[in-house]
Amino acid sequence: MRVGLALEGGAMRGLYTAGVLDMFLENNIKVDVIVGVSAGVLFGANYMSNQKGRAIRYNKRFIKDKRYMGFWSLLRTGNIVNKDFAYYDVPFNLDIFDEETFEKSNCEFYATVTNVETGKPEYFKVNNVFKEMELLRATSAMPIVSKMVEWQGKKYLDGGISDSIPIDKCKKLKCDKIIVVLTRPADYKKKKSNNVISNLMYRKYPNLVNTINNRYLEYNNTLEKIFDLENKKEIFVLRPSKDLHIKRIEKDAQKLQDIYDLGKNDCINNIKKLKEYLK
Repeated sequence: MRVGLALEGGAMRGLYTAGVLDMFLENNIKVDVIVGVSAGVLFGANYMSNQKGRAIRYNKRFIKDKRYMGFWSLLRTGNIVNKDFAYYDVPFNLDIFDEETFEKSNCEFYATVTNVETGKPEYFKVNNVFKEMELLRATSAMPIVSKMVEWQGKKYLDGGISDSIPIDKCKKLKCDKIIVVLTRPADYKKKKSNNVISNLMYRKYPNLVNTINNRYLEYNNTLEKIFDLENKKEIFVLRPSKDLHIKRIEKDAQKLQDIYDLGKNDCINNIKKLKEYLK
């Protein structure tokens, strides 16, 4: 049996996922394939490196550090999440990522990115986080507040623009069972956004503009598909049991802890059902 894990993004809402995955580690829940998006990739990597608690630890430690993320970084570097500090100083020196354990995990790990020329999602297998850190930057490069990230001669932005919940990719990777971790509660529906700024900013990339403008439709269609597959017991879904109204760039450390704890508790409350699904 081949088990897949699809991880939604959502910036700091992704700490819900971190809480869920830390409980996976505690309960020895194993998967064979992970396809993540944005924060799902950033925090999902810690599951593969077996570093329980790392995501909540370094985020609480640095969230109010102006070098980490925020408008100071945006004004100074063009990226709301500081490239050098968040992606290099933290994992390489300040809260070291366990690359060796990551590589020994025997789990395939894919990062979802959006090609700005085509407006379509692409999926890159990450073999070495340290050597392929730019892929992690690309999957989480939020539009408008991030520069495009170049990888292998092409430009990319946040994977959530084109494939927010990559269950179809898990199916294409021949997963027999799929666990989906969402970062929005069950009653959430994405609303149509005013995309005037992005339409102007990315006017040279009409396919990207079209994808951004239709994102709410694609997202809601994916949710309908997830509800259907969940009702048929073909997939297993973990989602927030309540909405904590956390900001994408949240500076309140207690709110970060709260959403992380919610992920832990929701997973614990569903762990028996999850294990039955995986039998």
